[in-house]
Amino acid sequence: MSAALQNLAALEGNIGAVGYGLAAIGPGVGIGIIFGHGTQALARQPEAAGLIRANQILGFAFCEALALIGIVMPFVYG
Repeated sequence: MSAALQNLAALEGNIGAVGYGLAAIGPGVGIGIIFGHGTQALARQPEAAGLIRANQILGFAFCEALALIGIVMPFVYG
């Protein structure tokens, strides 16, 4: 068996972990963008803090739901 096939066989057992690692990139970036832009918005308009914070929490919940779906999918397809 060639070295490439041996590496692929070794990776096959951990493919769920690799899949979740890739699935966690998107929500991680999204959460960073949400809170980064929320902080900028609060600095520019402090009087709208309640509305901005509510939108931040809602966006965070949606991004976190995507991360949780990414945890579940390797078990569904694996």
